[in-house]
Amino acid sequence: MNNKSIIMLATSLVSGLLFSFGATPMAAAQSAATNIVVGADTTFPPFETETNGEVTGFDIDMIQAIAKAENMTVSLKTLPFNGIIPSLQAGSIDAAVAGITIKTSRMQNVDFSDAYYKSGLSVLVKKDSGIKGFDDLKGHVVATKKATSSVDYLTSHGFAPDYVKQFQSIDAAYQALETGGADAVIFDNPVNVNFKAGHDNVETVGPLLTGEYYGIAISKQKPELVEKINAGLAKIKQSGEYQKLFEKYFGGDTSGVVNEVQKPASVAISG
Repeated sequence: MNNKSIIMLATSLVSGLLFSFGATPMAAAQSAATNIVVGADTTFPPFETETNGEVTGFDIDMIQAIAKAENMTVSLKTLPFNGIIPSLQAGSIDAAVAGITIKTSRMQNVDFSDAYYKSGLSVLVKKDSGIKGFDDLKGHVVATKKATSSVDYLTSHGFAPDYVKQFQSIDAAYQALETGGADAVIFDNPVNVNFKAGHDNVETVGPLLTGEYYGIAISKQKPELVEKINAGLAKIKQSGEYQKLFEKYFGGDTSGVVNEVQKPASVAISG
């Protein structure tokens, strides 16, 4: 048997083996991609929002880019913010993006990626309110979103429940401010700024109340996923994809950029 015949026979045998396992080389490579189910609360623009059934936002683009960098695919599952931690604990989702502040209490129930956004709470009021900062809020009704660090902050600073209106979505809190159902909104500054950009009658007042970091929450049942997501985050920072998201969603405002690696344990806030 000549060399050409040997090569043809070898090629035929390899093709036959692949066929017998129901795969071509290309299909085998594609099947290696791992799918992860990612939860998202779509009431947190510009990080997550949903329009006509399409979920978009900073966090959505980011997790898709991270997944691609690590040969993973993403299946999105939308759910309320206060359902995210329980869903991660139950294993019905693998990870979650929703502008989730890294907190010590949350770290007992879920794992976090390295921090990807630096935020803080701010006070949003109507321009004619006379409120100049947080210290002026005593005796006023403050609106915010359920199960967020804003609630923790208000509670720890002595606000009685009757003066804190908690809503399922931040949009409902903003509506309460607009209609006179609340005197102020305390919430994550980038979201307040995003709302202010489209409404001339409101303003943020006083300094940021906190410094906090967002992380991707990950089920403790998926410890290997923490490493993959951190590796993907590092890759999109190196490629410049991460930085481009700040141009797309924040008009180039880079105040929330986290260039260095910030481990959850080192940036977690109490509560």
